[in-house]
Amino acid sequence: MNIVGNLASVRQRIDVACRRAGRSIEDVTLVGVSKGVSARSVAEACAAGLTDLGENRVQEAAAKIEAVTVLGEQPSWHLIGHLQTNKAKTATRLFDILHSVDSLRLAQALSRRANERLPVLLEVNVAQDAAKFGFAPEEVTSALAAIAALPNLDVRGLMTIAPLTDDPETSRPFFRRLRELRDTLGLADLSMGMTGDFEVAIEEGATMIRVGRAIFGPRQETKG
Repeated sequence: MNIVGNLASVRQRIDVACRRAGRSIEDVTLVGVSKGVSARSVAEACAAGLTDLGENRVQEAAAKIEAVTVLGEQPSWHLIGHLQTNKAKTATRLFDILHSVDSLRLAQALSRRANERLPVLLEVNVAQDAAKFGFAPEEVTSALAAIAALPNLDVRGLMTIAPLTDDPETSRPFFRRLRELRDTLGLADLSMGMTGDFEVAIEEGATMIRVGRAIFGPRQETKG
């Protein structure tokens, strides 16, 4: 596995997608999804210039963040997976931004436990998939009003997960719907797009893309 080469390839793909969309590559944050990836591999990616890492689970992230710090790297850490309310306190300590605030109850728990304003994104279930978390699109306006009023949360934007597919073009309508909703609400960020469809997400306005396999290869067993 060549993490440095993979990272360079992903960046080139981002650049090409940005050029097609008439956007600057500086407008897109690459979040390397490090679930199941060893701390040493994460540190290698950081040394090659990756500045943002995304983790799905609090418990795995806690050990990995400590190990990566010991190895001398200090990236920004994003929580991109579902968060249970009983882990809200730990999450506010570990992460720089949370992508997956999917209920008012969770937002209230985070606000109570945060020591300072915490950047968050609201997860939107654009596809209205019963197996996924997130607000329905028609719920977002009222949810945003309630969550934005909480004292310790800073709502930066929206996040979605498109249905899994072999054809990235099938993700486009979901990404476009999220962008339209974001624009209506006057928010800044859109977290959307993964290894299989991040170029389409960029074309539709993503400001954060979550890429794992294209950087780190197939998921590994986590080791120190």
